[in-house]
Amino acid sequence: MNQDKLRIATRKGLFTAGRQADGWRLDPPAFLGDNVSAVMRHPVSGALYAALDHGHFGVKLQRSRDDGATWEEIPVPAYPSPAEDAEPWVDIMGRTIPDSLQLIWCLEPGHPDQGERLWAGTVPGGLFRSDDGGDSWQLVESLWNDPSRKKWFGGGMDYPGIHSILVHPDRPGDITIAISCGGIWHSADDGATWESIGQGLEAPYTPPEHAFDPVIQDVHRLARCLGEPDRMWLQHHAGIYRSDDAGRNWRRIQPVSPGDFGFPVVVDPSNANRAWFVPEIKDEHRIPPDGQVAVNRTDDGGASFTTYREGLPGPLAYDLVFRHALDRGRDHGAIAMGSTTGGLWLSEDDGASWQTLSAHLPPVYAVRFDSTH
Repeated sequence: MNQDKLRIATRKGLFTAGRQADGWRLDPPAFLGDNVSAVMRHPVSGALYAALDHGHFGVKLQRSRDDGATWEEIPVPAYPSPAEDAEPWVDIMGRTIPDSLQLIWCLEPGHPDQGERLWAGTVPGGLFRSDDGGDSWQLVESLWNDPSRKKWFGGGMDYPGIHSILVHPDRPGDITIAISCGGIWHSADDGATWESIGQGLEAPYTPPEHAFDPVIQDVHRLARCLGEPDRMWLQHHAGIYRSDDAGRNWRRIQPVSPGDFGFPVVVDPSNANRAWFVPEIKDEHRIPPDGQVAVNRTDDGGASFTTYREGLPGPLAYDLVFRHALDRGRDHGAIAMGSTTGGLWLSEDDGASWQTLSAHLPPVYAVRFDSTH
């Protein structure tokens, strides 16, 4: 598999950047004009997957087995029809959660020992599994039917959504997911049963008596170190956290300057103490601090952070980087980042400096190297 390709999911199509002898080159998009919400290259089969959000016309899923030269439409995850006497699920905000697919928010491969296994995280909070490369999907009903799901609610979207799915590198049936807003959930038996984990996370945007309830936490993005899988990092609505026991317990990392609010986080696959974050000003602004796009990196487990700006726009830059729009190649070590204002940047020195691949793309929802997993 070519490990020097970057996939860029945008509001107007799926772009690919490839490493050439004279640098990186951006190719014209597939699905021109379509909203691409997620993209993934499967490490076992080599198939490329793209999730499309057609709004009123629904969600579509495309697969390519020839590196994007041709595409075929395959089934999307589908929710089973509720029983006629089933009561609607109403969240704590008083909104009825639909039993229908609104968005495929993330796609992840299963463990390499599981062949073409795929996982899909969706809005409104359903986790789906495919064991045949996407030809069919099954809702993980053990999670969907958990009574605690009634506490979940939407963060930046109207409904809760699963945006992070982590499969343990050494234990195929060990799965950890994160939900906005629904906290962190873990299964040790390949999804047969689930438990809510995440002690120590705090939601100051809720009434004080609920602030430490793990089921209502707004986790923006969850990541782990593949070489030391018990070490996890997360970007939370209320800051940056670190776990040393695979997500069961968390401690807040503070202070972080110029800011510890943001959406994405990536972790060095061989160095659990090294992680990257993109600072933003939260809530009513959602812009970079001081109008300067920057990346924060810690090399010592969160004891300190270095802020890097070289090659990034500002001042008077107002790019927002979504939770899936920062990625690090597993093998070659490049880091890519895309923004809502169409910026696409690449670093090949661990984030210390950045080059602009494009300043004129549609809004970027996700960037992903073929070699991420």
